[in-house]
Amino acid sequence: MRPRPRKIVVLNPKGGSGKTTIATNLASYFAQIGGQPALLDYDPQGSSMHWLSNRGSALPAVHGISAFEKRMDVTRSFQLRVPESCNWVIVDSPAGYDAAQFRELTRDADKVLMPVLPSKFDIHAASRCIAELLLVAKLSRSHAQLGIIANRTRRNNRMFSTLIKFLESLGIPVVAVLRDSQNYVRAAEQGMGLCDLRPYQVKKDQSEWDRLIAFVSADQPRDIDAVRIAEGATSPTLSAGG
Repeated sequence: MRPRPRKIVVLNPKGGSGKTTIATNLASYFAQIGGQPALLDYDPQGSSMHWLSNRGSALPAVHGISAFEKRMDVTRSFQLRVPESCNWVIVDSPAGYDAAQFRELTRDADKVLMPVLPSKFDIHAASRCIAELLLVAKLSRSHAQLGIIANRTRRNNRMFSTLIKFLESLGIPVVAVLRDSQNYVRAAEQGMGLCDLRPYQVKKDQSEWDRLIAFVSADQPRDIDAVRIAEGATSPTLSAGG
């Protein structure tokens, strides 16, 4: 029997945190390495599906599902089914959700990634969402199911230090610190991820995406500890592009 695909949920109740950017870049990466990913778009704005519509046929395929649509002609489970060939399911969650949708989003999640921006409002929203994930969704700290992404950062910004101190105080791994870069905009316009761009274009982003990919790919807590302290990881994350 074929094992079920690994499910990665990108979640934050606050809009504008970069969920679609993270989700589409993960989908691009797993497509590049032959993981045949499915990308589920729960956001009513349909940003991930718009990204996918711009993806050229010459690029490795990503299977898209418009999960935000409420179809009446089929059951919900049938609508959300993924091809048996898929090894990864990437969920791009909406900015707001009710209790029922929260359970649907996080059910059977192997990893939940929360991108957080360096601002007081974003830190406050993140703290409430983290509490829901630990108490309601029953995510395990010990099995490193939840990882925080410090997103659109500028290291010389005062709020960046505040954000990092807050995240470290929670005892939840900061699995990547992604810089504020136009590379994401350029890639998105073409239905690409950073891994589809030329390696020299994304050299500055390589190490943090190595850490992020290592986190979502790891099975054991000790693997996560190694990711957090490793320097100079050699994942093929961004160098997959030609």
